[in-house]
Amino acid sequence: MSSSWPTLIVLLIILAGMAGAWFFTPKGPQQTLIRTACMLTLACCYLMWAVTYLAQVHPLERPRRLLVEE
Repeated sequence: MSSSWPTLIVLLIILAGMAGAWFFTPKGPQQTLIRTACMLTLACCYLMWAVTYLAQVHPLERPRRLLVEE
């Protein structure tokens, strides 16, 4: 049985990246747009990775062995 640690560790990394995007976005008229785009990109990438990872760790169906007849 696989652990949930990789999912949580990557989540912490993504949250740290979001905090970095929040605090280190340059000041200016487009600050909110840049900040939102960076944080939304990180969130979408994490969700895509997590769904793919968890689907491989816990598949909906058990793998079946195919019988090949010669």
